[in-house]
Amino acid sequence: MTINNSNLGYPRIGEKREWKKTLESFWKGDITEQQFEEQMKQIRLSHLQKQRDKGIDLIPIGDFSYYDHILDTAVLFGLLPERFRKQDANSLQTYFDIARGSRDQVAAEMTKWFNTNYHYLVPELGQAEPRLTKNRLLHLFLEAKEELGINGKPVLVGPLTLVALSKGENKDQVLQKLIPLYVQVLQELADAGAEWIQIDEPVFVTSDADDALFLKAKEIYGTIKRETVNTKLLIQTYFESVEQYDHLVSLPVDGIGLDFVYDSGISLQKLQTEGFPKDKVLAAGVIDGRNVWKASLQKTVKLVNTILEAVDRDRLILQPSCSLIHVPVTAENENQLDPLVKDALSFADEKLEELSLLTKFFNFEAEEGALKEYDSSADQLSSSKLRNQSAVHDAMKQLDSFSTVRLEAGLRRKLQNKRFSLPLLPTTTIGSFPQTKEVRAQRLKWKKGELSEQQYTAYIEEEIKKWIEIQESLELDVLVHGEFERTDMVEFFGDKLTGIAITTFGWVQSYGSRCVRPPVIYGDVLLEEPMTVKETVFAQSLSEKPVKGMLTGPVTILNWSFVRNDLPKSTVLHQLSLSIRKEVEALEQAGIAMIQVDEPALREGLPLKSEKWNDYLADAVTAFKRSTASVQPDTQIHTHMCYSNFEDITQAIDALDADVISIETSRSHGELIHSFEEYSYEKGIGLGVYDIHSPRIPTEDELVKNIERALQVLDPELFWVNPDCGLKTRGVSETVEALKVMVAAAKFCREKARQETSV
Repeated sequence: MTINNSNLGYPRIGEKREWKKTLESFWKGDITEQQFEEQMKQIRLSHLQKQRDKGIDLIPIGDFSYYDHILDTAVLFGLLPERFRKQDANSLQTYFDIARGSRDQVAAEMTKWFNTNYHYLVPELGQAEPRLTKNRLLHLFLEAKEELGINGKPVLVGPLTLVALSKGENKDQVLQKLIPLYVQVLQELADAGAEWIQIDEPVFVTSDADDALFLKAKEIYGTIKRETVNTKLLIQTYFESVEQYDHLVSLPVDGIGLDFVYDSGISLQKLQTEGFPKDKVLAAGVIDGRNVWKASLQKTVKLVNTILEAVDRDRLILQPSCSLIHVPVTAENENQLDPLVKDALSFADEKLEELSLLTKFFNFEAEEGALKEYDSSADQLSSSKLRNQSAVHDAMKQLDSFSTVRLEAGLRRKLQNKRFSLPLLPTTTIGSFPQTKEVRAQRLKWKKGELSEQQYTAYIEEEIKKWIEIQESLELDVLVHGEFERTDMVEFFGDKLTGIAITTFGWVQSYGSRCVRPPVIYGDVLLEEPMTVKETVFAQSLSEKPVKGMLTGPVTILNWSFVRNDLPKSTVLHQLSLSIRKEVEALEQAGIAMIQVDEPALREGLPLKSEKWNDYLADAVTAFKRSTASVQPDTQIHTHMCYSNFEDITQAIDALDADVISIETSRSHGELIHSFEEYSYEKGIGLGVYDIHSPRIPTEDELVKNIERALQVLDPELFWVNPDCGLKTRGVSETVEALKVMVAAAKFCREKARQETSV
């Protein structure tokens, strides 16, 4: 009896980001829609071919997207935001307008995909009447079959997850109307020859997955299974264990997919104690789909053998723990890394090879010696000096001696007000300014040795000088140096800290065409010399106004990196906090009076299980405070966060004890403000007043309304006016024009507040 394998999803972006380049060329008008479609087809087919070549039996179809798979699913079922419903639902123009915004309409809200670093576009139900627009999945399935002879496994986000992740008050009504549409899509795929169809329901691993949800699921999948014939349906979960295991395995489907990597051992325990239905297939996620380290195949064999005690061989499918969209494409070209690190890495292609080797072993086509040989490289890294820095170990033994407490916030505010004398509703930006082609080209020349260190420094200082002058001409109150020397807010710091490596081609999709290279934390983390002082001090020398020092906080560095898997994450977090603390102290000693330590990833690291929240948040708050608590009371600590269910972490954000927090809110402005109606926040706060993810220039009236809405619940004496996020991805002219509008809106509201106070 043969054991098969499967993949849940493959990175869209391409080995050299061909997908991103094609997408952006189309947006710029450099290629036609036909050329765009043809190039995307070639990329898509090459990914399918590669998976077949790697020995994958069930190859996913439909995981490839032009922007986001949740947007794809919403458009498939006609769930367009109301402001776009007059447009053609099947047109690329409409699709990208929803994703990026149009001249007249704001884009859909963007938020994190569960506890990952990927962003999805939030469907808006409103008064939508679900309808099938065009069965894109059928087209992709037939394309793979006809072009490559691959009878793939269509992948579709399930109705319960789709609705749960959407905005709207009419979720139950929409859900019921979706079911016959799902049946139609699935039956068309079955009629075309699809043997297995994967339906993703990650909502089943969350704390919201109670008896009521599974009762609803049983009814829905009963209908779907009854009305869909000649195919097998597999319910796929990932990222955690399913607490309601008995309900899950009793669903009327043909297969169940479980994550055995990030399940905290619960899935295996449930399997052993409660068994598994004899009439279903188990798709076991045994290869880590979220981190970049080679699997210990010998340990994985033991795991699979335990699974086989409860499941027959012919009813077991081996696969990654989740879609491989969360890891880079291949480690093959990472020739700049320490060989010990490179040899221990496993990106998407290598994970497919691991899966293939594991499958061959269980099908008696590979010897145990091949597994031992594969595992040796990870063992060598673990025993090396790279993971055993005595200075770090000594500091960690004294962790409690590093202070985490500052003077009371109200007293600090009085000292800071005296020091800075800022106007009511002060204006600032989040940190970065446009990274133009020229900036990127100069950085590349420097990295290639075509520019000397002195020449590159002179260029960066010229950019800083230019943008300090622009900020002063715009009459911003607090300035930033612009971060022109930085590639990415985490990558930059990872490159300067011992124990962290930066890859050459280790890109992953963050949102849309935005790709990042997460640092690889391979060893003990140590700061050996200042990282940001030179550029910040230079910028401050050019202006009488305060210039913020800009750092990325320890929680975000942790959550936006691939973290070593031989230590608890909390241990790595506290190592990072000691390094950021040193940098904060270096900035203050150099005369920088405002220091922003960004934590945009604080919320996204929140575990999916609510019972694990307290431990995570306690570690996160302590790490941030340890990073920032050693400065003087009149040094102002700022932080920035991305918005995502703010109410979940309101108390933790308050506990960070930052003097000023700015939050990304423009796409969810009213919802966030409602949170402050429920919770009184008494420190400085800036709610992003316009969306930097869209090229659209906001109007002054819009921003005035956003500011005034916030001031209904927030103290004007504490409120800051700022964009949603950094401006790195925006063009120069649109950045300047949008900031002009923002400053004008702030001045209008400032004057209005003064008049109302004087009456």
